[in-house]
Order: sequence, then C-alpha cells, then structure tokens
Amino acid sequence: MKAIICEQFGLPETLRFGELPDPIPGPNQVLIEVEACGVNFPDVLIIQNLYQFKPELPFSPGGEVAGRIIEIGENVSDFKIGDSVLALCGWGGFAEKVAVDAERVFKLPPNLQAEIAATTLYTYGTSFHALKDRAKLQEGETLLVLGAAGGVGLAAVELGKLLGAKVIAAASSEEKLSLCKEKGAELTINYEKEDLKSRIKELTGGKGIDVVCDPVGGKFTEPALRGMAWKGRYLIVGFANGEIPKIPMNLPLLKGCSIVGVFWGQFSKLEPEKSFQNIAQLMQWVQDGKIQQHIGERFSLENSPKALRDILDRKMLGKGVVIVKP
Repeated sequence: MKAIICEQFGLPETLRFGELPDPIPGPNQVLIEVEACGVNFPDVLIIQNLYQFKPELPFSPGGEVAGRIIEIGENVSDFKIGDSVLALCGWGGFAEKVAVDAERVFKLPPNLQAEIAATTLYTYGTSFHALKDRAKLQEGETLLVLGAAGGVGLAAVELGKLLGAKVIAAASSEEKLSLCKEKGAELTINYEKEDLKSRIKELTGGKGIDVVCDPVGGKFTEPALRGMAWKGRYLIVGFANGEIPKIPMNLPLLKGCSIVGVFWGQFSKLEPEKSFQNIAQLMQWVQDGKIQQHIGERFSLENSPKALRDILDRKMLGKGVVIVKP
C-alpha cells in the first residue's frame, strides 16, 4: 500500500512517500480502507518522538481516519465489511489502509462525508471533553480560548458558544480573529499586538475569566492565569507554542482557581462509555448543522508532510485533512 513513512524521528521534511506492507488485523481489530485522515498537532510530535505514544519505526503518522471496513478480526462482532467508520488509530492514518482496535472505531451516520468525519473527532472531542467534563462550563460564564484559530481552539470557540458561554478568542492575527468571530466569538484579543493580561481585565470589567482553554502554552499561559476570575478553571490542553510553561503556584492560591489537565486520548481509553456519549452528541450536532468543521486546506497523501509543516509553522487555519482516496 502507498503511505507516508517515518523511518527516522525528525521534522516533516524527513518523511517520505512510498510503499509499506498491508497491515494484517489482529483478532480484535478491523482493517480500514482510508478515505480521509485528519491532521493534528500530535502528528507533529509523534514523528519527532516527542509524544506520549511512541510507535516503532517505520510507521505512518495520522491518528484520526474515516473510511470503509474491508476486513474483520475473528473476535469482532459489532461491525461488518463495508461499514463506513471513524477511527482513532493513534498513528498509521497517512496510508491507504490501517488496522485499528475495534473499541476505537465508531460507525458513521449515513451521508456524512469522510473528510468531515475525519476532522471532527480529535479537535471537537478534545474541546468538548475539556469544556463539558473538565471545566463544567456553565451558561453565561466567560470563556477565553488561546490559539483560537487552530483546530482545537476553533472547536472550543464554537462549542463554547453552543454551550451558552460568552467567548473571547485570542490569536496572533486579524485574519485568524475574523474566523473566530464567524464561529461565535463575541470579543477578540490579538496577543501579538495587545497585552493579554490588561486586555482580559478590560474586556471583563475587572472580573476575570471563568474558564481558559489553553492548547498553546508558552508565554501566554501566565498572563492568562493572572486574568482568571475567582474559582475559575484553567484548562491545560497542549503546548502548540513548543514551550511547556512554568507556572508560579501562588497564582491559583490567590485566585482560588483550578488548573485542570485535559488529555482526551487517555480519557477516551479509560472512560470509553463517557467518550462514546460525547462523540455521539458531537455527531448529532454535526448532522443538525449546529457545529461545522472549518477545513483550512486539503492535502493529497503524497503532499501530506506539508500539512504537518503548516501546523508546525502555525499557518493552519482551522483543520487540515489528507484525502487518501478521492
């Protein structure tokens, strides 16, 4: 099968397009013919050996696929050949076929496009788990989203609005902030031009932020934490900035606030029933038109390393998708 191959850990430019043997599904797995694969920040980390999961070389990146089941392991009874599915494979998605544990596979509603399915699970799944399960975001609360024009950030903006919050989007350009407004942000902060802490104080009338969704890290974490309201919840989602911040621990004490970790991949493994309920709700909202992924760019399989480079360079607006089978 054709695939993007990581033979040595490194940057996207070290990946090559070539042939790998077809995967053979285990007894509890299904084999999926991949139609589309979402592009996510963990893909950039995994090829550098910087992610929590470390596959053996060689492998293909790509952890979120949509496609059709073409083979079923002997112990699998919930699926049949021909089913259209969405799967969390962790890696292996930038390829024509991937074998995935059946418990990480979800049937797709009829008529849902593969590229939409393959770009929804990671970003919306992460943001929904963050806002609903970890922050317990309430209607009328104020939500600040850092890196708000990225995949996770834009999903948090849209879901925050849907859940009834007042959403403040923070990003690094007017183009990005304009997209955030389209997705429901009421207020915006350009943190490359404006002081984040003072702007938070101004926009909230001195009250501060109830919930911060932070998939960025780096230099923005501390000023955002200083802008928290009493009993606020600060969601640590990721470090797209590349720098894991060191937090002065007197700040949560003074603010009476919580710093809450969000690791959606582990949540989906350890609490599969709750994760499945969240995914079912997201799929229903997609069908109802209440949420809609913004696909920033589509890439061919051969050109998919460029998608990872765009994420690394923070050029991706919304979500990228690799179209494996046009």
